[in-house]
Amino acid sequence: MRTFKLIFLALLFGGAIDIGRYFIYPNISDLKEEKPIPTAFMEYRQEEWAEQNRDKEIQHRWVSMENISPNVIKAVLIGEDDKFWNHDGFDVKGMEQAIERSLKKGSVAGGSTISQQLSKNLYLSPSKNPVRKIKEAIITWRIESTLSKRRILEIYLNVAEWGDGIFGIEAAARHYYGKSAKRLTAREASRLAAVLPNPIKYNPTGSQKYVKNRARIIYKIMKRRGIVIPDFKEVMAPPKIEETPLDESNESITDLFSESAPEETPISEAEVSEISGENSEGNSSATF
Repeated sequence: MRTFKLIFLALLFGGAIDIGRYFIYPNISDLKEEKPIPTAFMEYRQEEWAEQNRDKEIQHRWVSMENISPNVIKAVLIGEDDKFWNHDGFDVKGMEQAIERSLKKGSVAGGSTISQQLSKNLYLSPSKNPVRKIKEAIITWRIESTLSKRRILEIYLNVAEWGDGIFGIEAAARHYYGKSAKRLTAREASRLAAVLPNPIKYNPTGSQKYVKNRARIIYKIMKRRGIVIPDFKEVMAPPKIEETPLDESNESITDLFSESAPEETPISEAEVSEISGENSEGNSSATF
């Protein structure tokens, strides 16, 4: 019996050390300047491919915030973390709503903030165990205490998974639309944001009902907030002429990152439910 107690205490002590080290490790201050590539999630995928004997490489290209369309920023925030500007890394109400949806549907629904997703992607694994969630919470708190909201979002957009081996918005934009992230339209951005809950399962350019519905809701909210300028050229253009994509943003990057949080019409509970839709573990709000 005494031996069992000693083993239990040793395991408890080891677990406490394993969790506690995340209060000082990794050095979050490095993220102010450094590009954290490869991430833990990228390495996890590479290990997965090796086990499956798949000859595959990571597609990635880092871009600064100035080279990312404001359409992408808005669409991702609406789809993933609409309270991003106002929380300190944890959206308690969002977590409560996620738990309620989980109980109703009998499945895991989304609730993680972008800061939580970033913590997991950079340093942890997609595991759902409670110990990993505690580590994630510690790192999230440190990230929010150390980095600006702008930098958090810039890193997230550069490391988020957008497909099998496709990481970062620039690689995603070029892979799916053959253009840079800076040139993405509002509709394209809403499609890319729609697949974040499970980028392996969903394709932003495909015909999956889930993607189409979720993108439609995200785009509708973008338009309601005045982010999408009406395309008058559509009715003026000659018939049977392919429409030229326009810059559908009426805000600059500077406007998005003003000192005060943007005044925006909050998403209704019905819209939250529609946006959440079908959820599964990916790099986004599929976990809470």
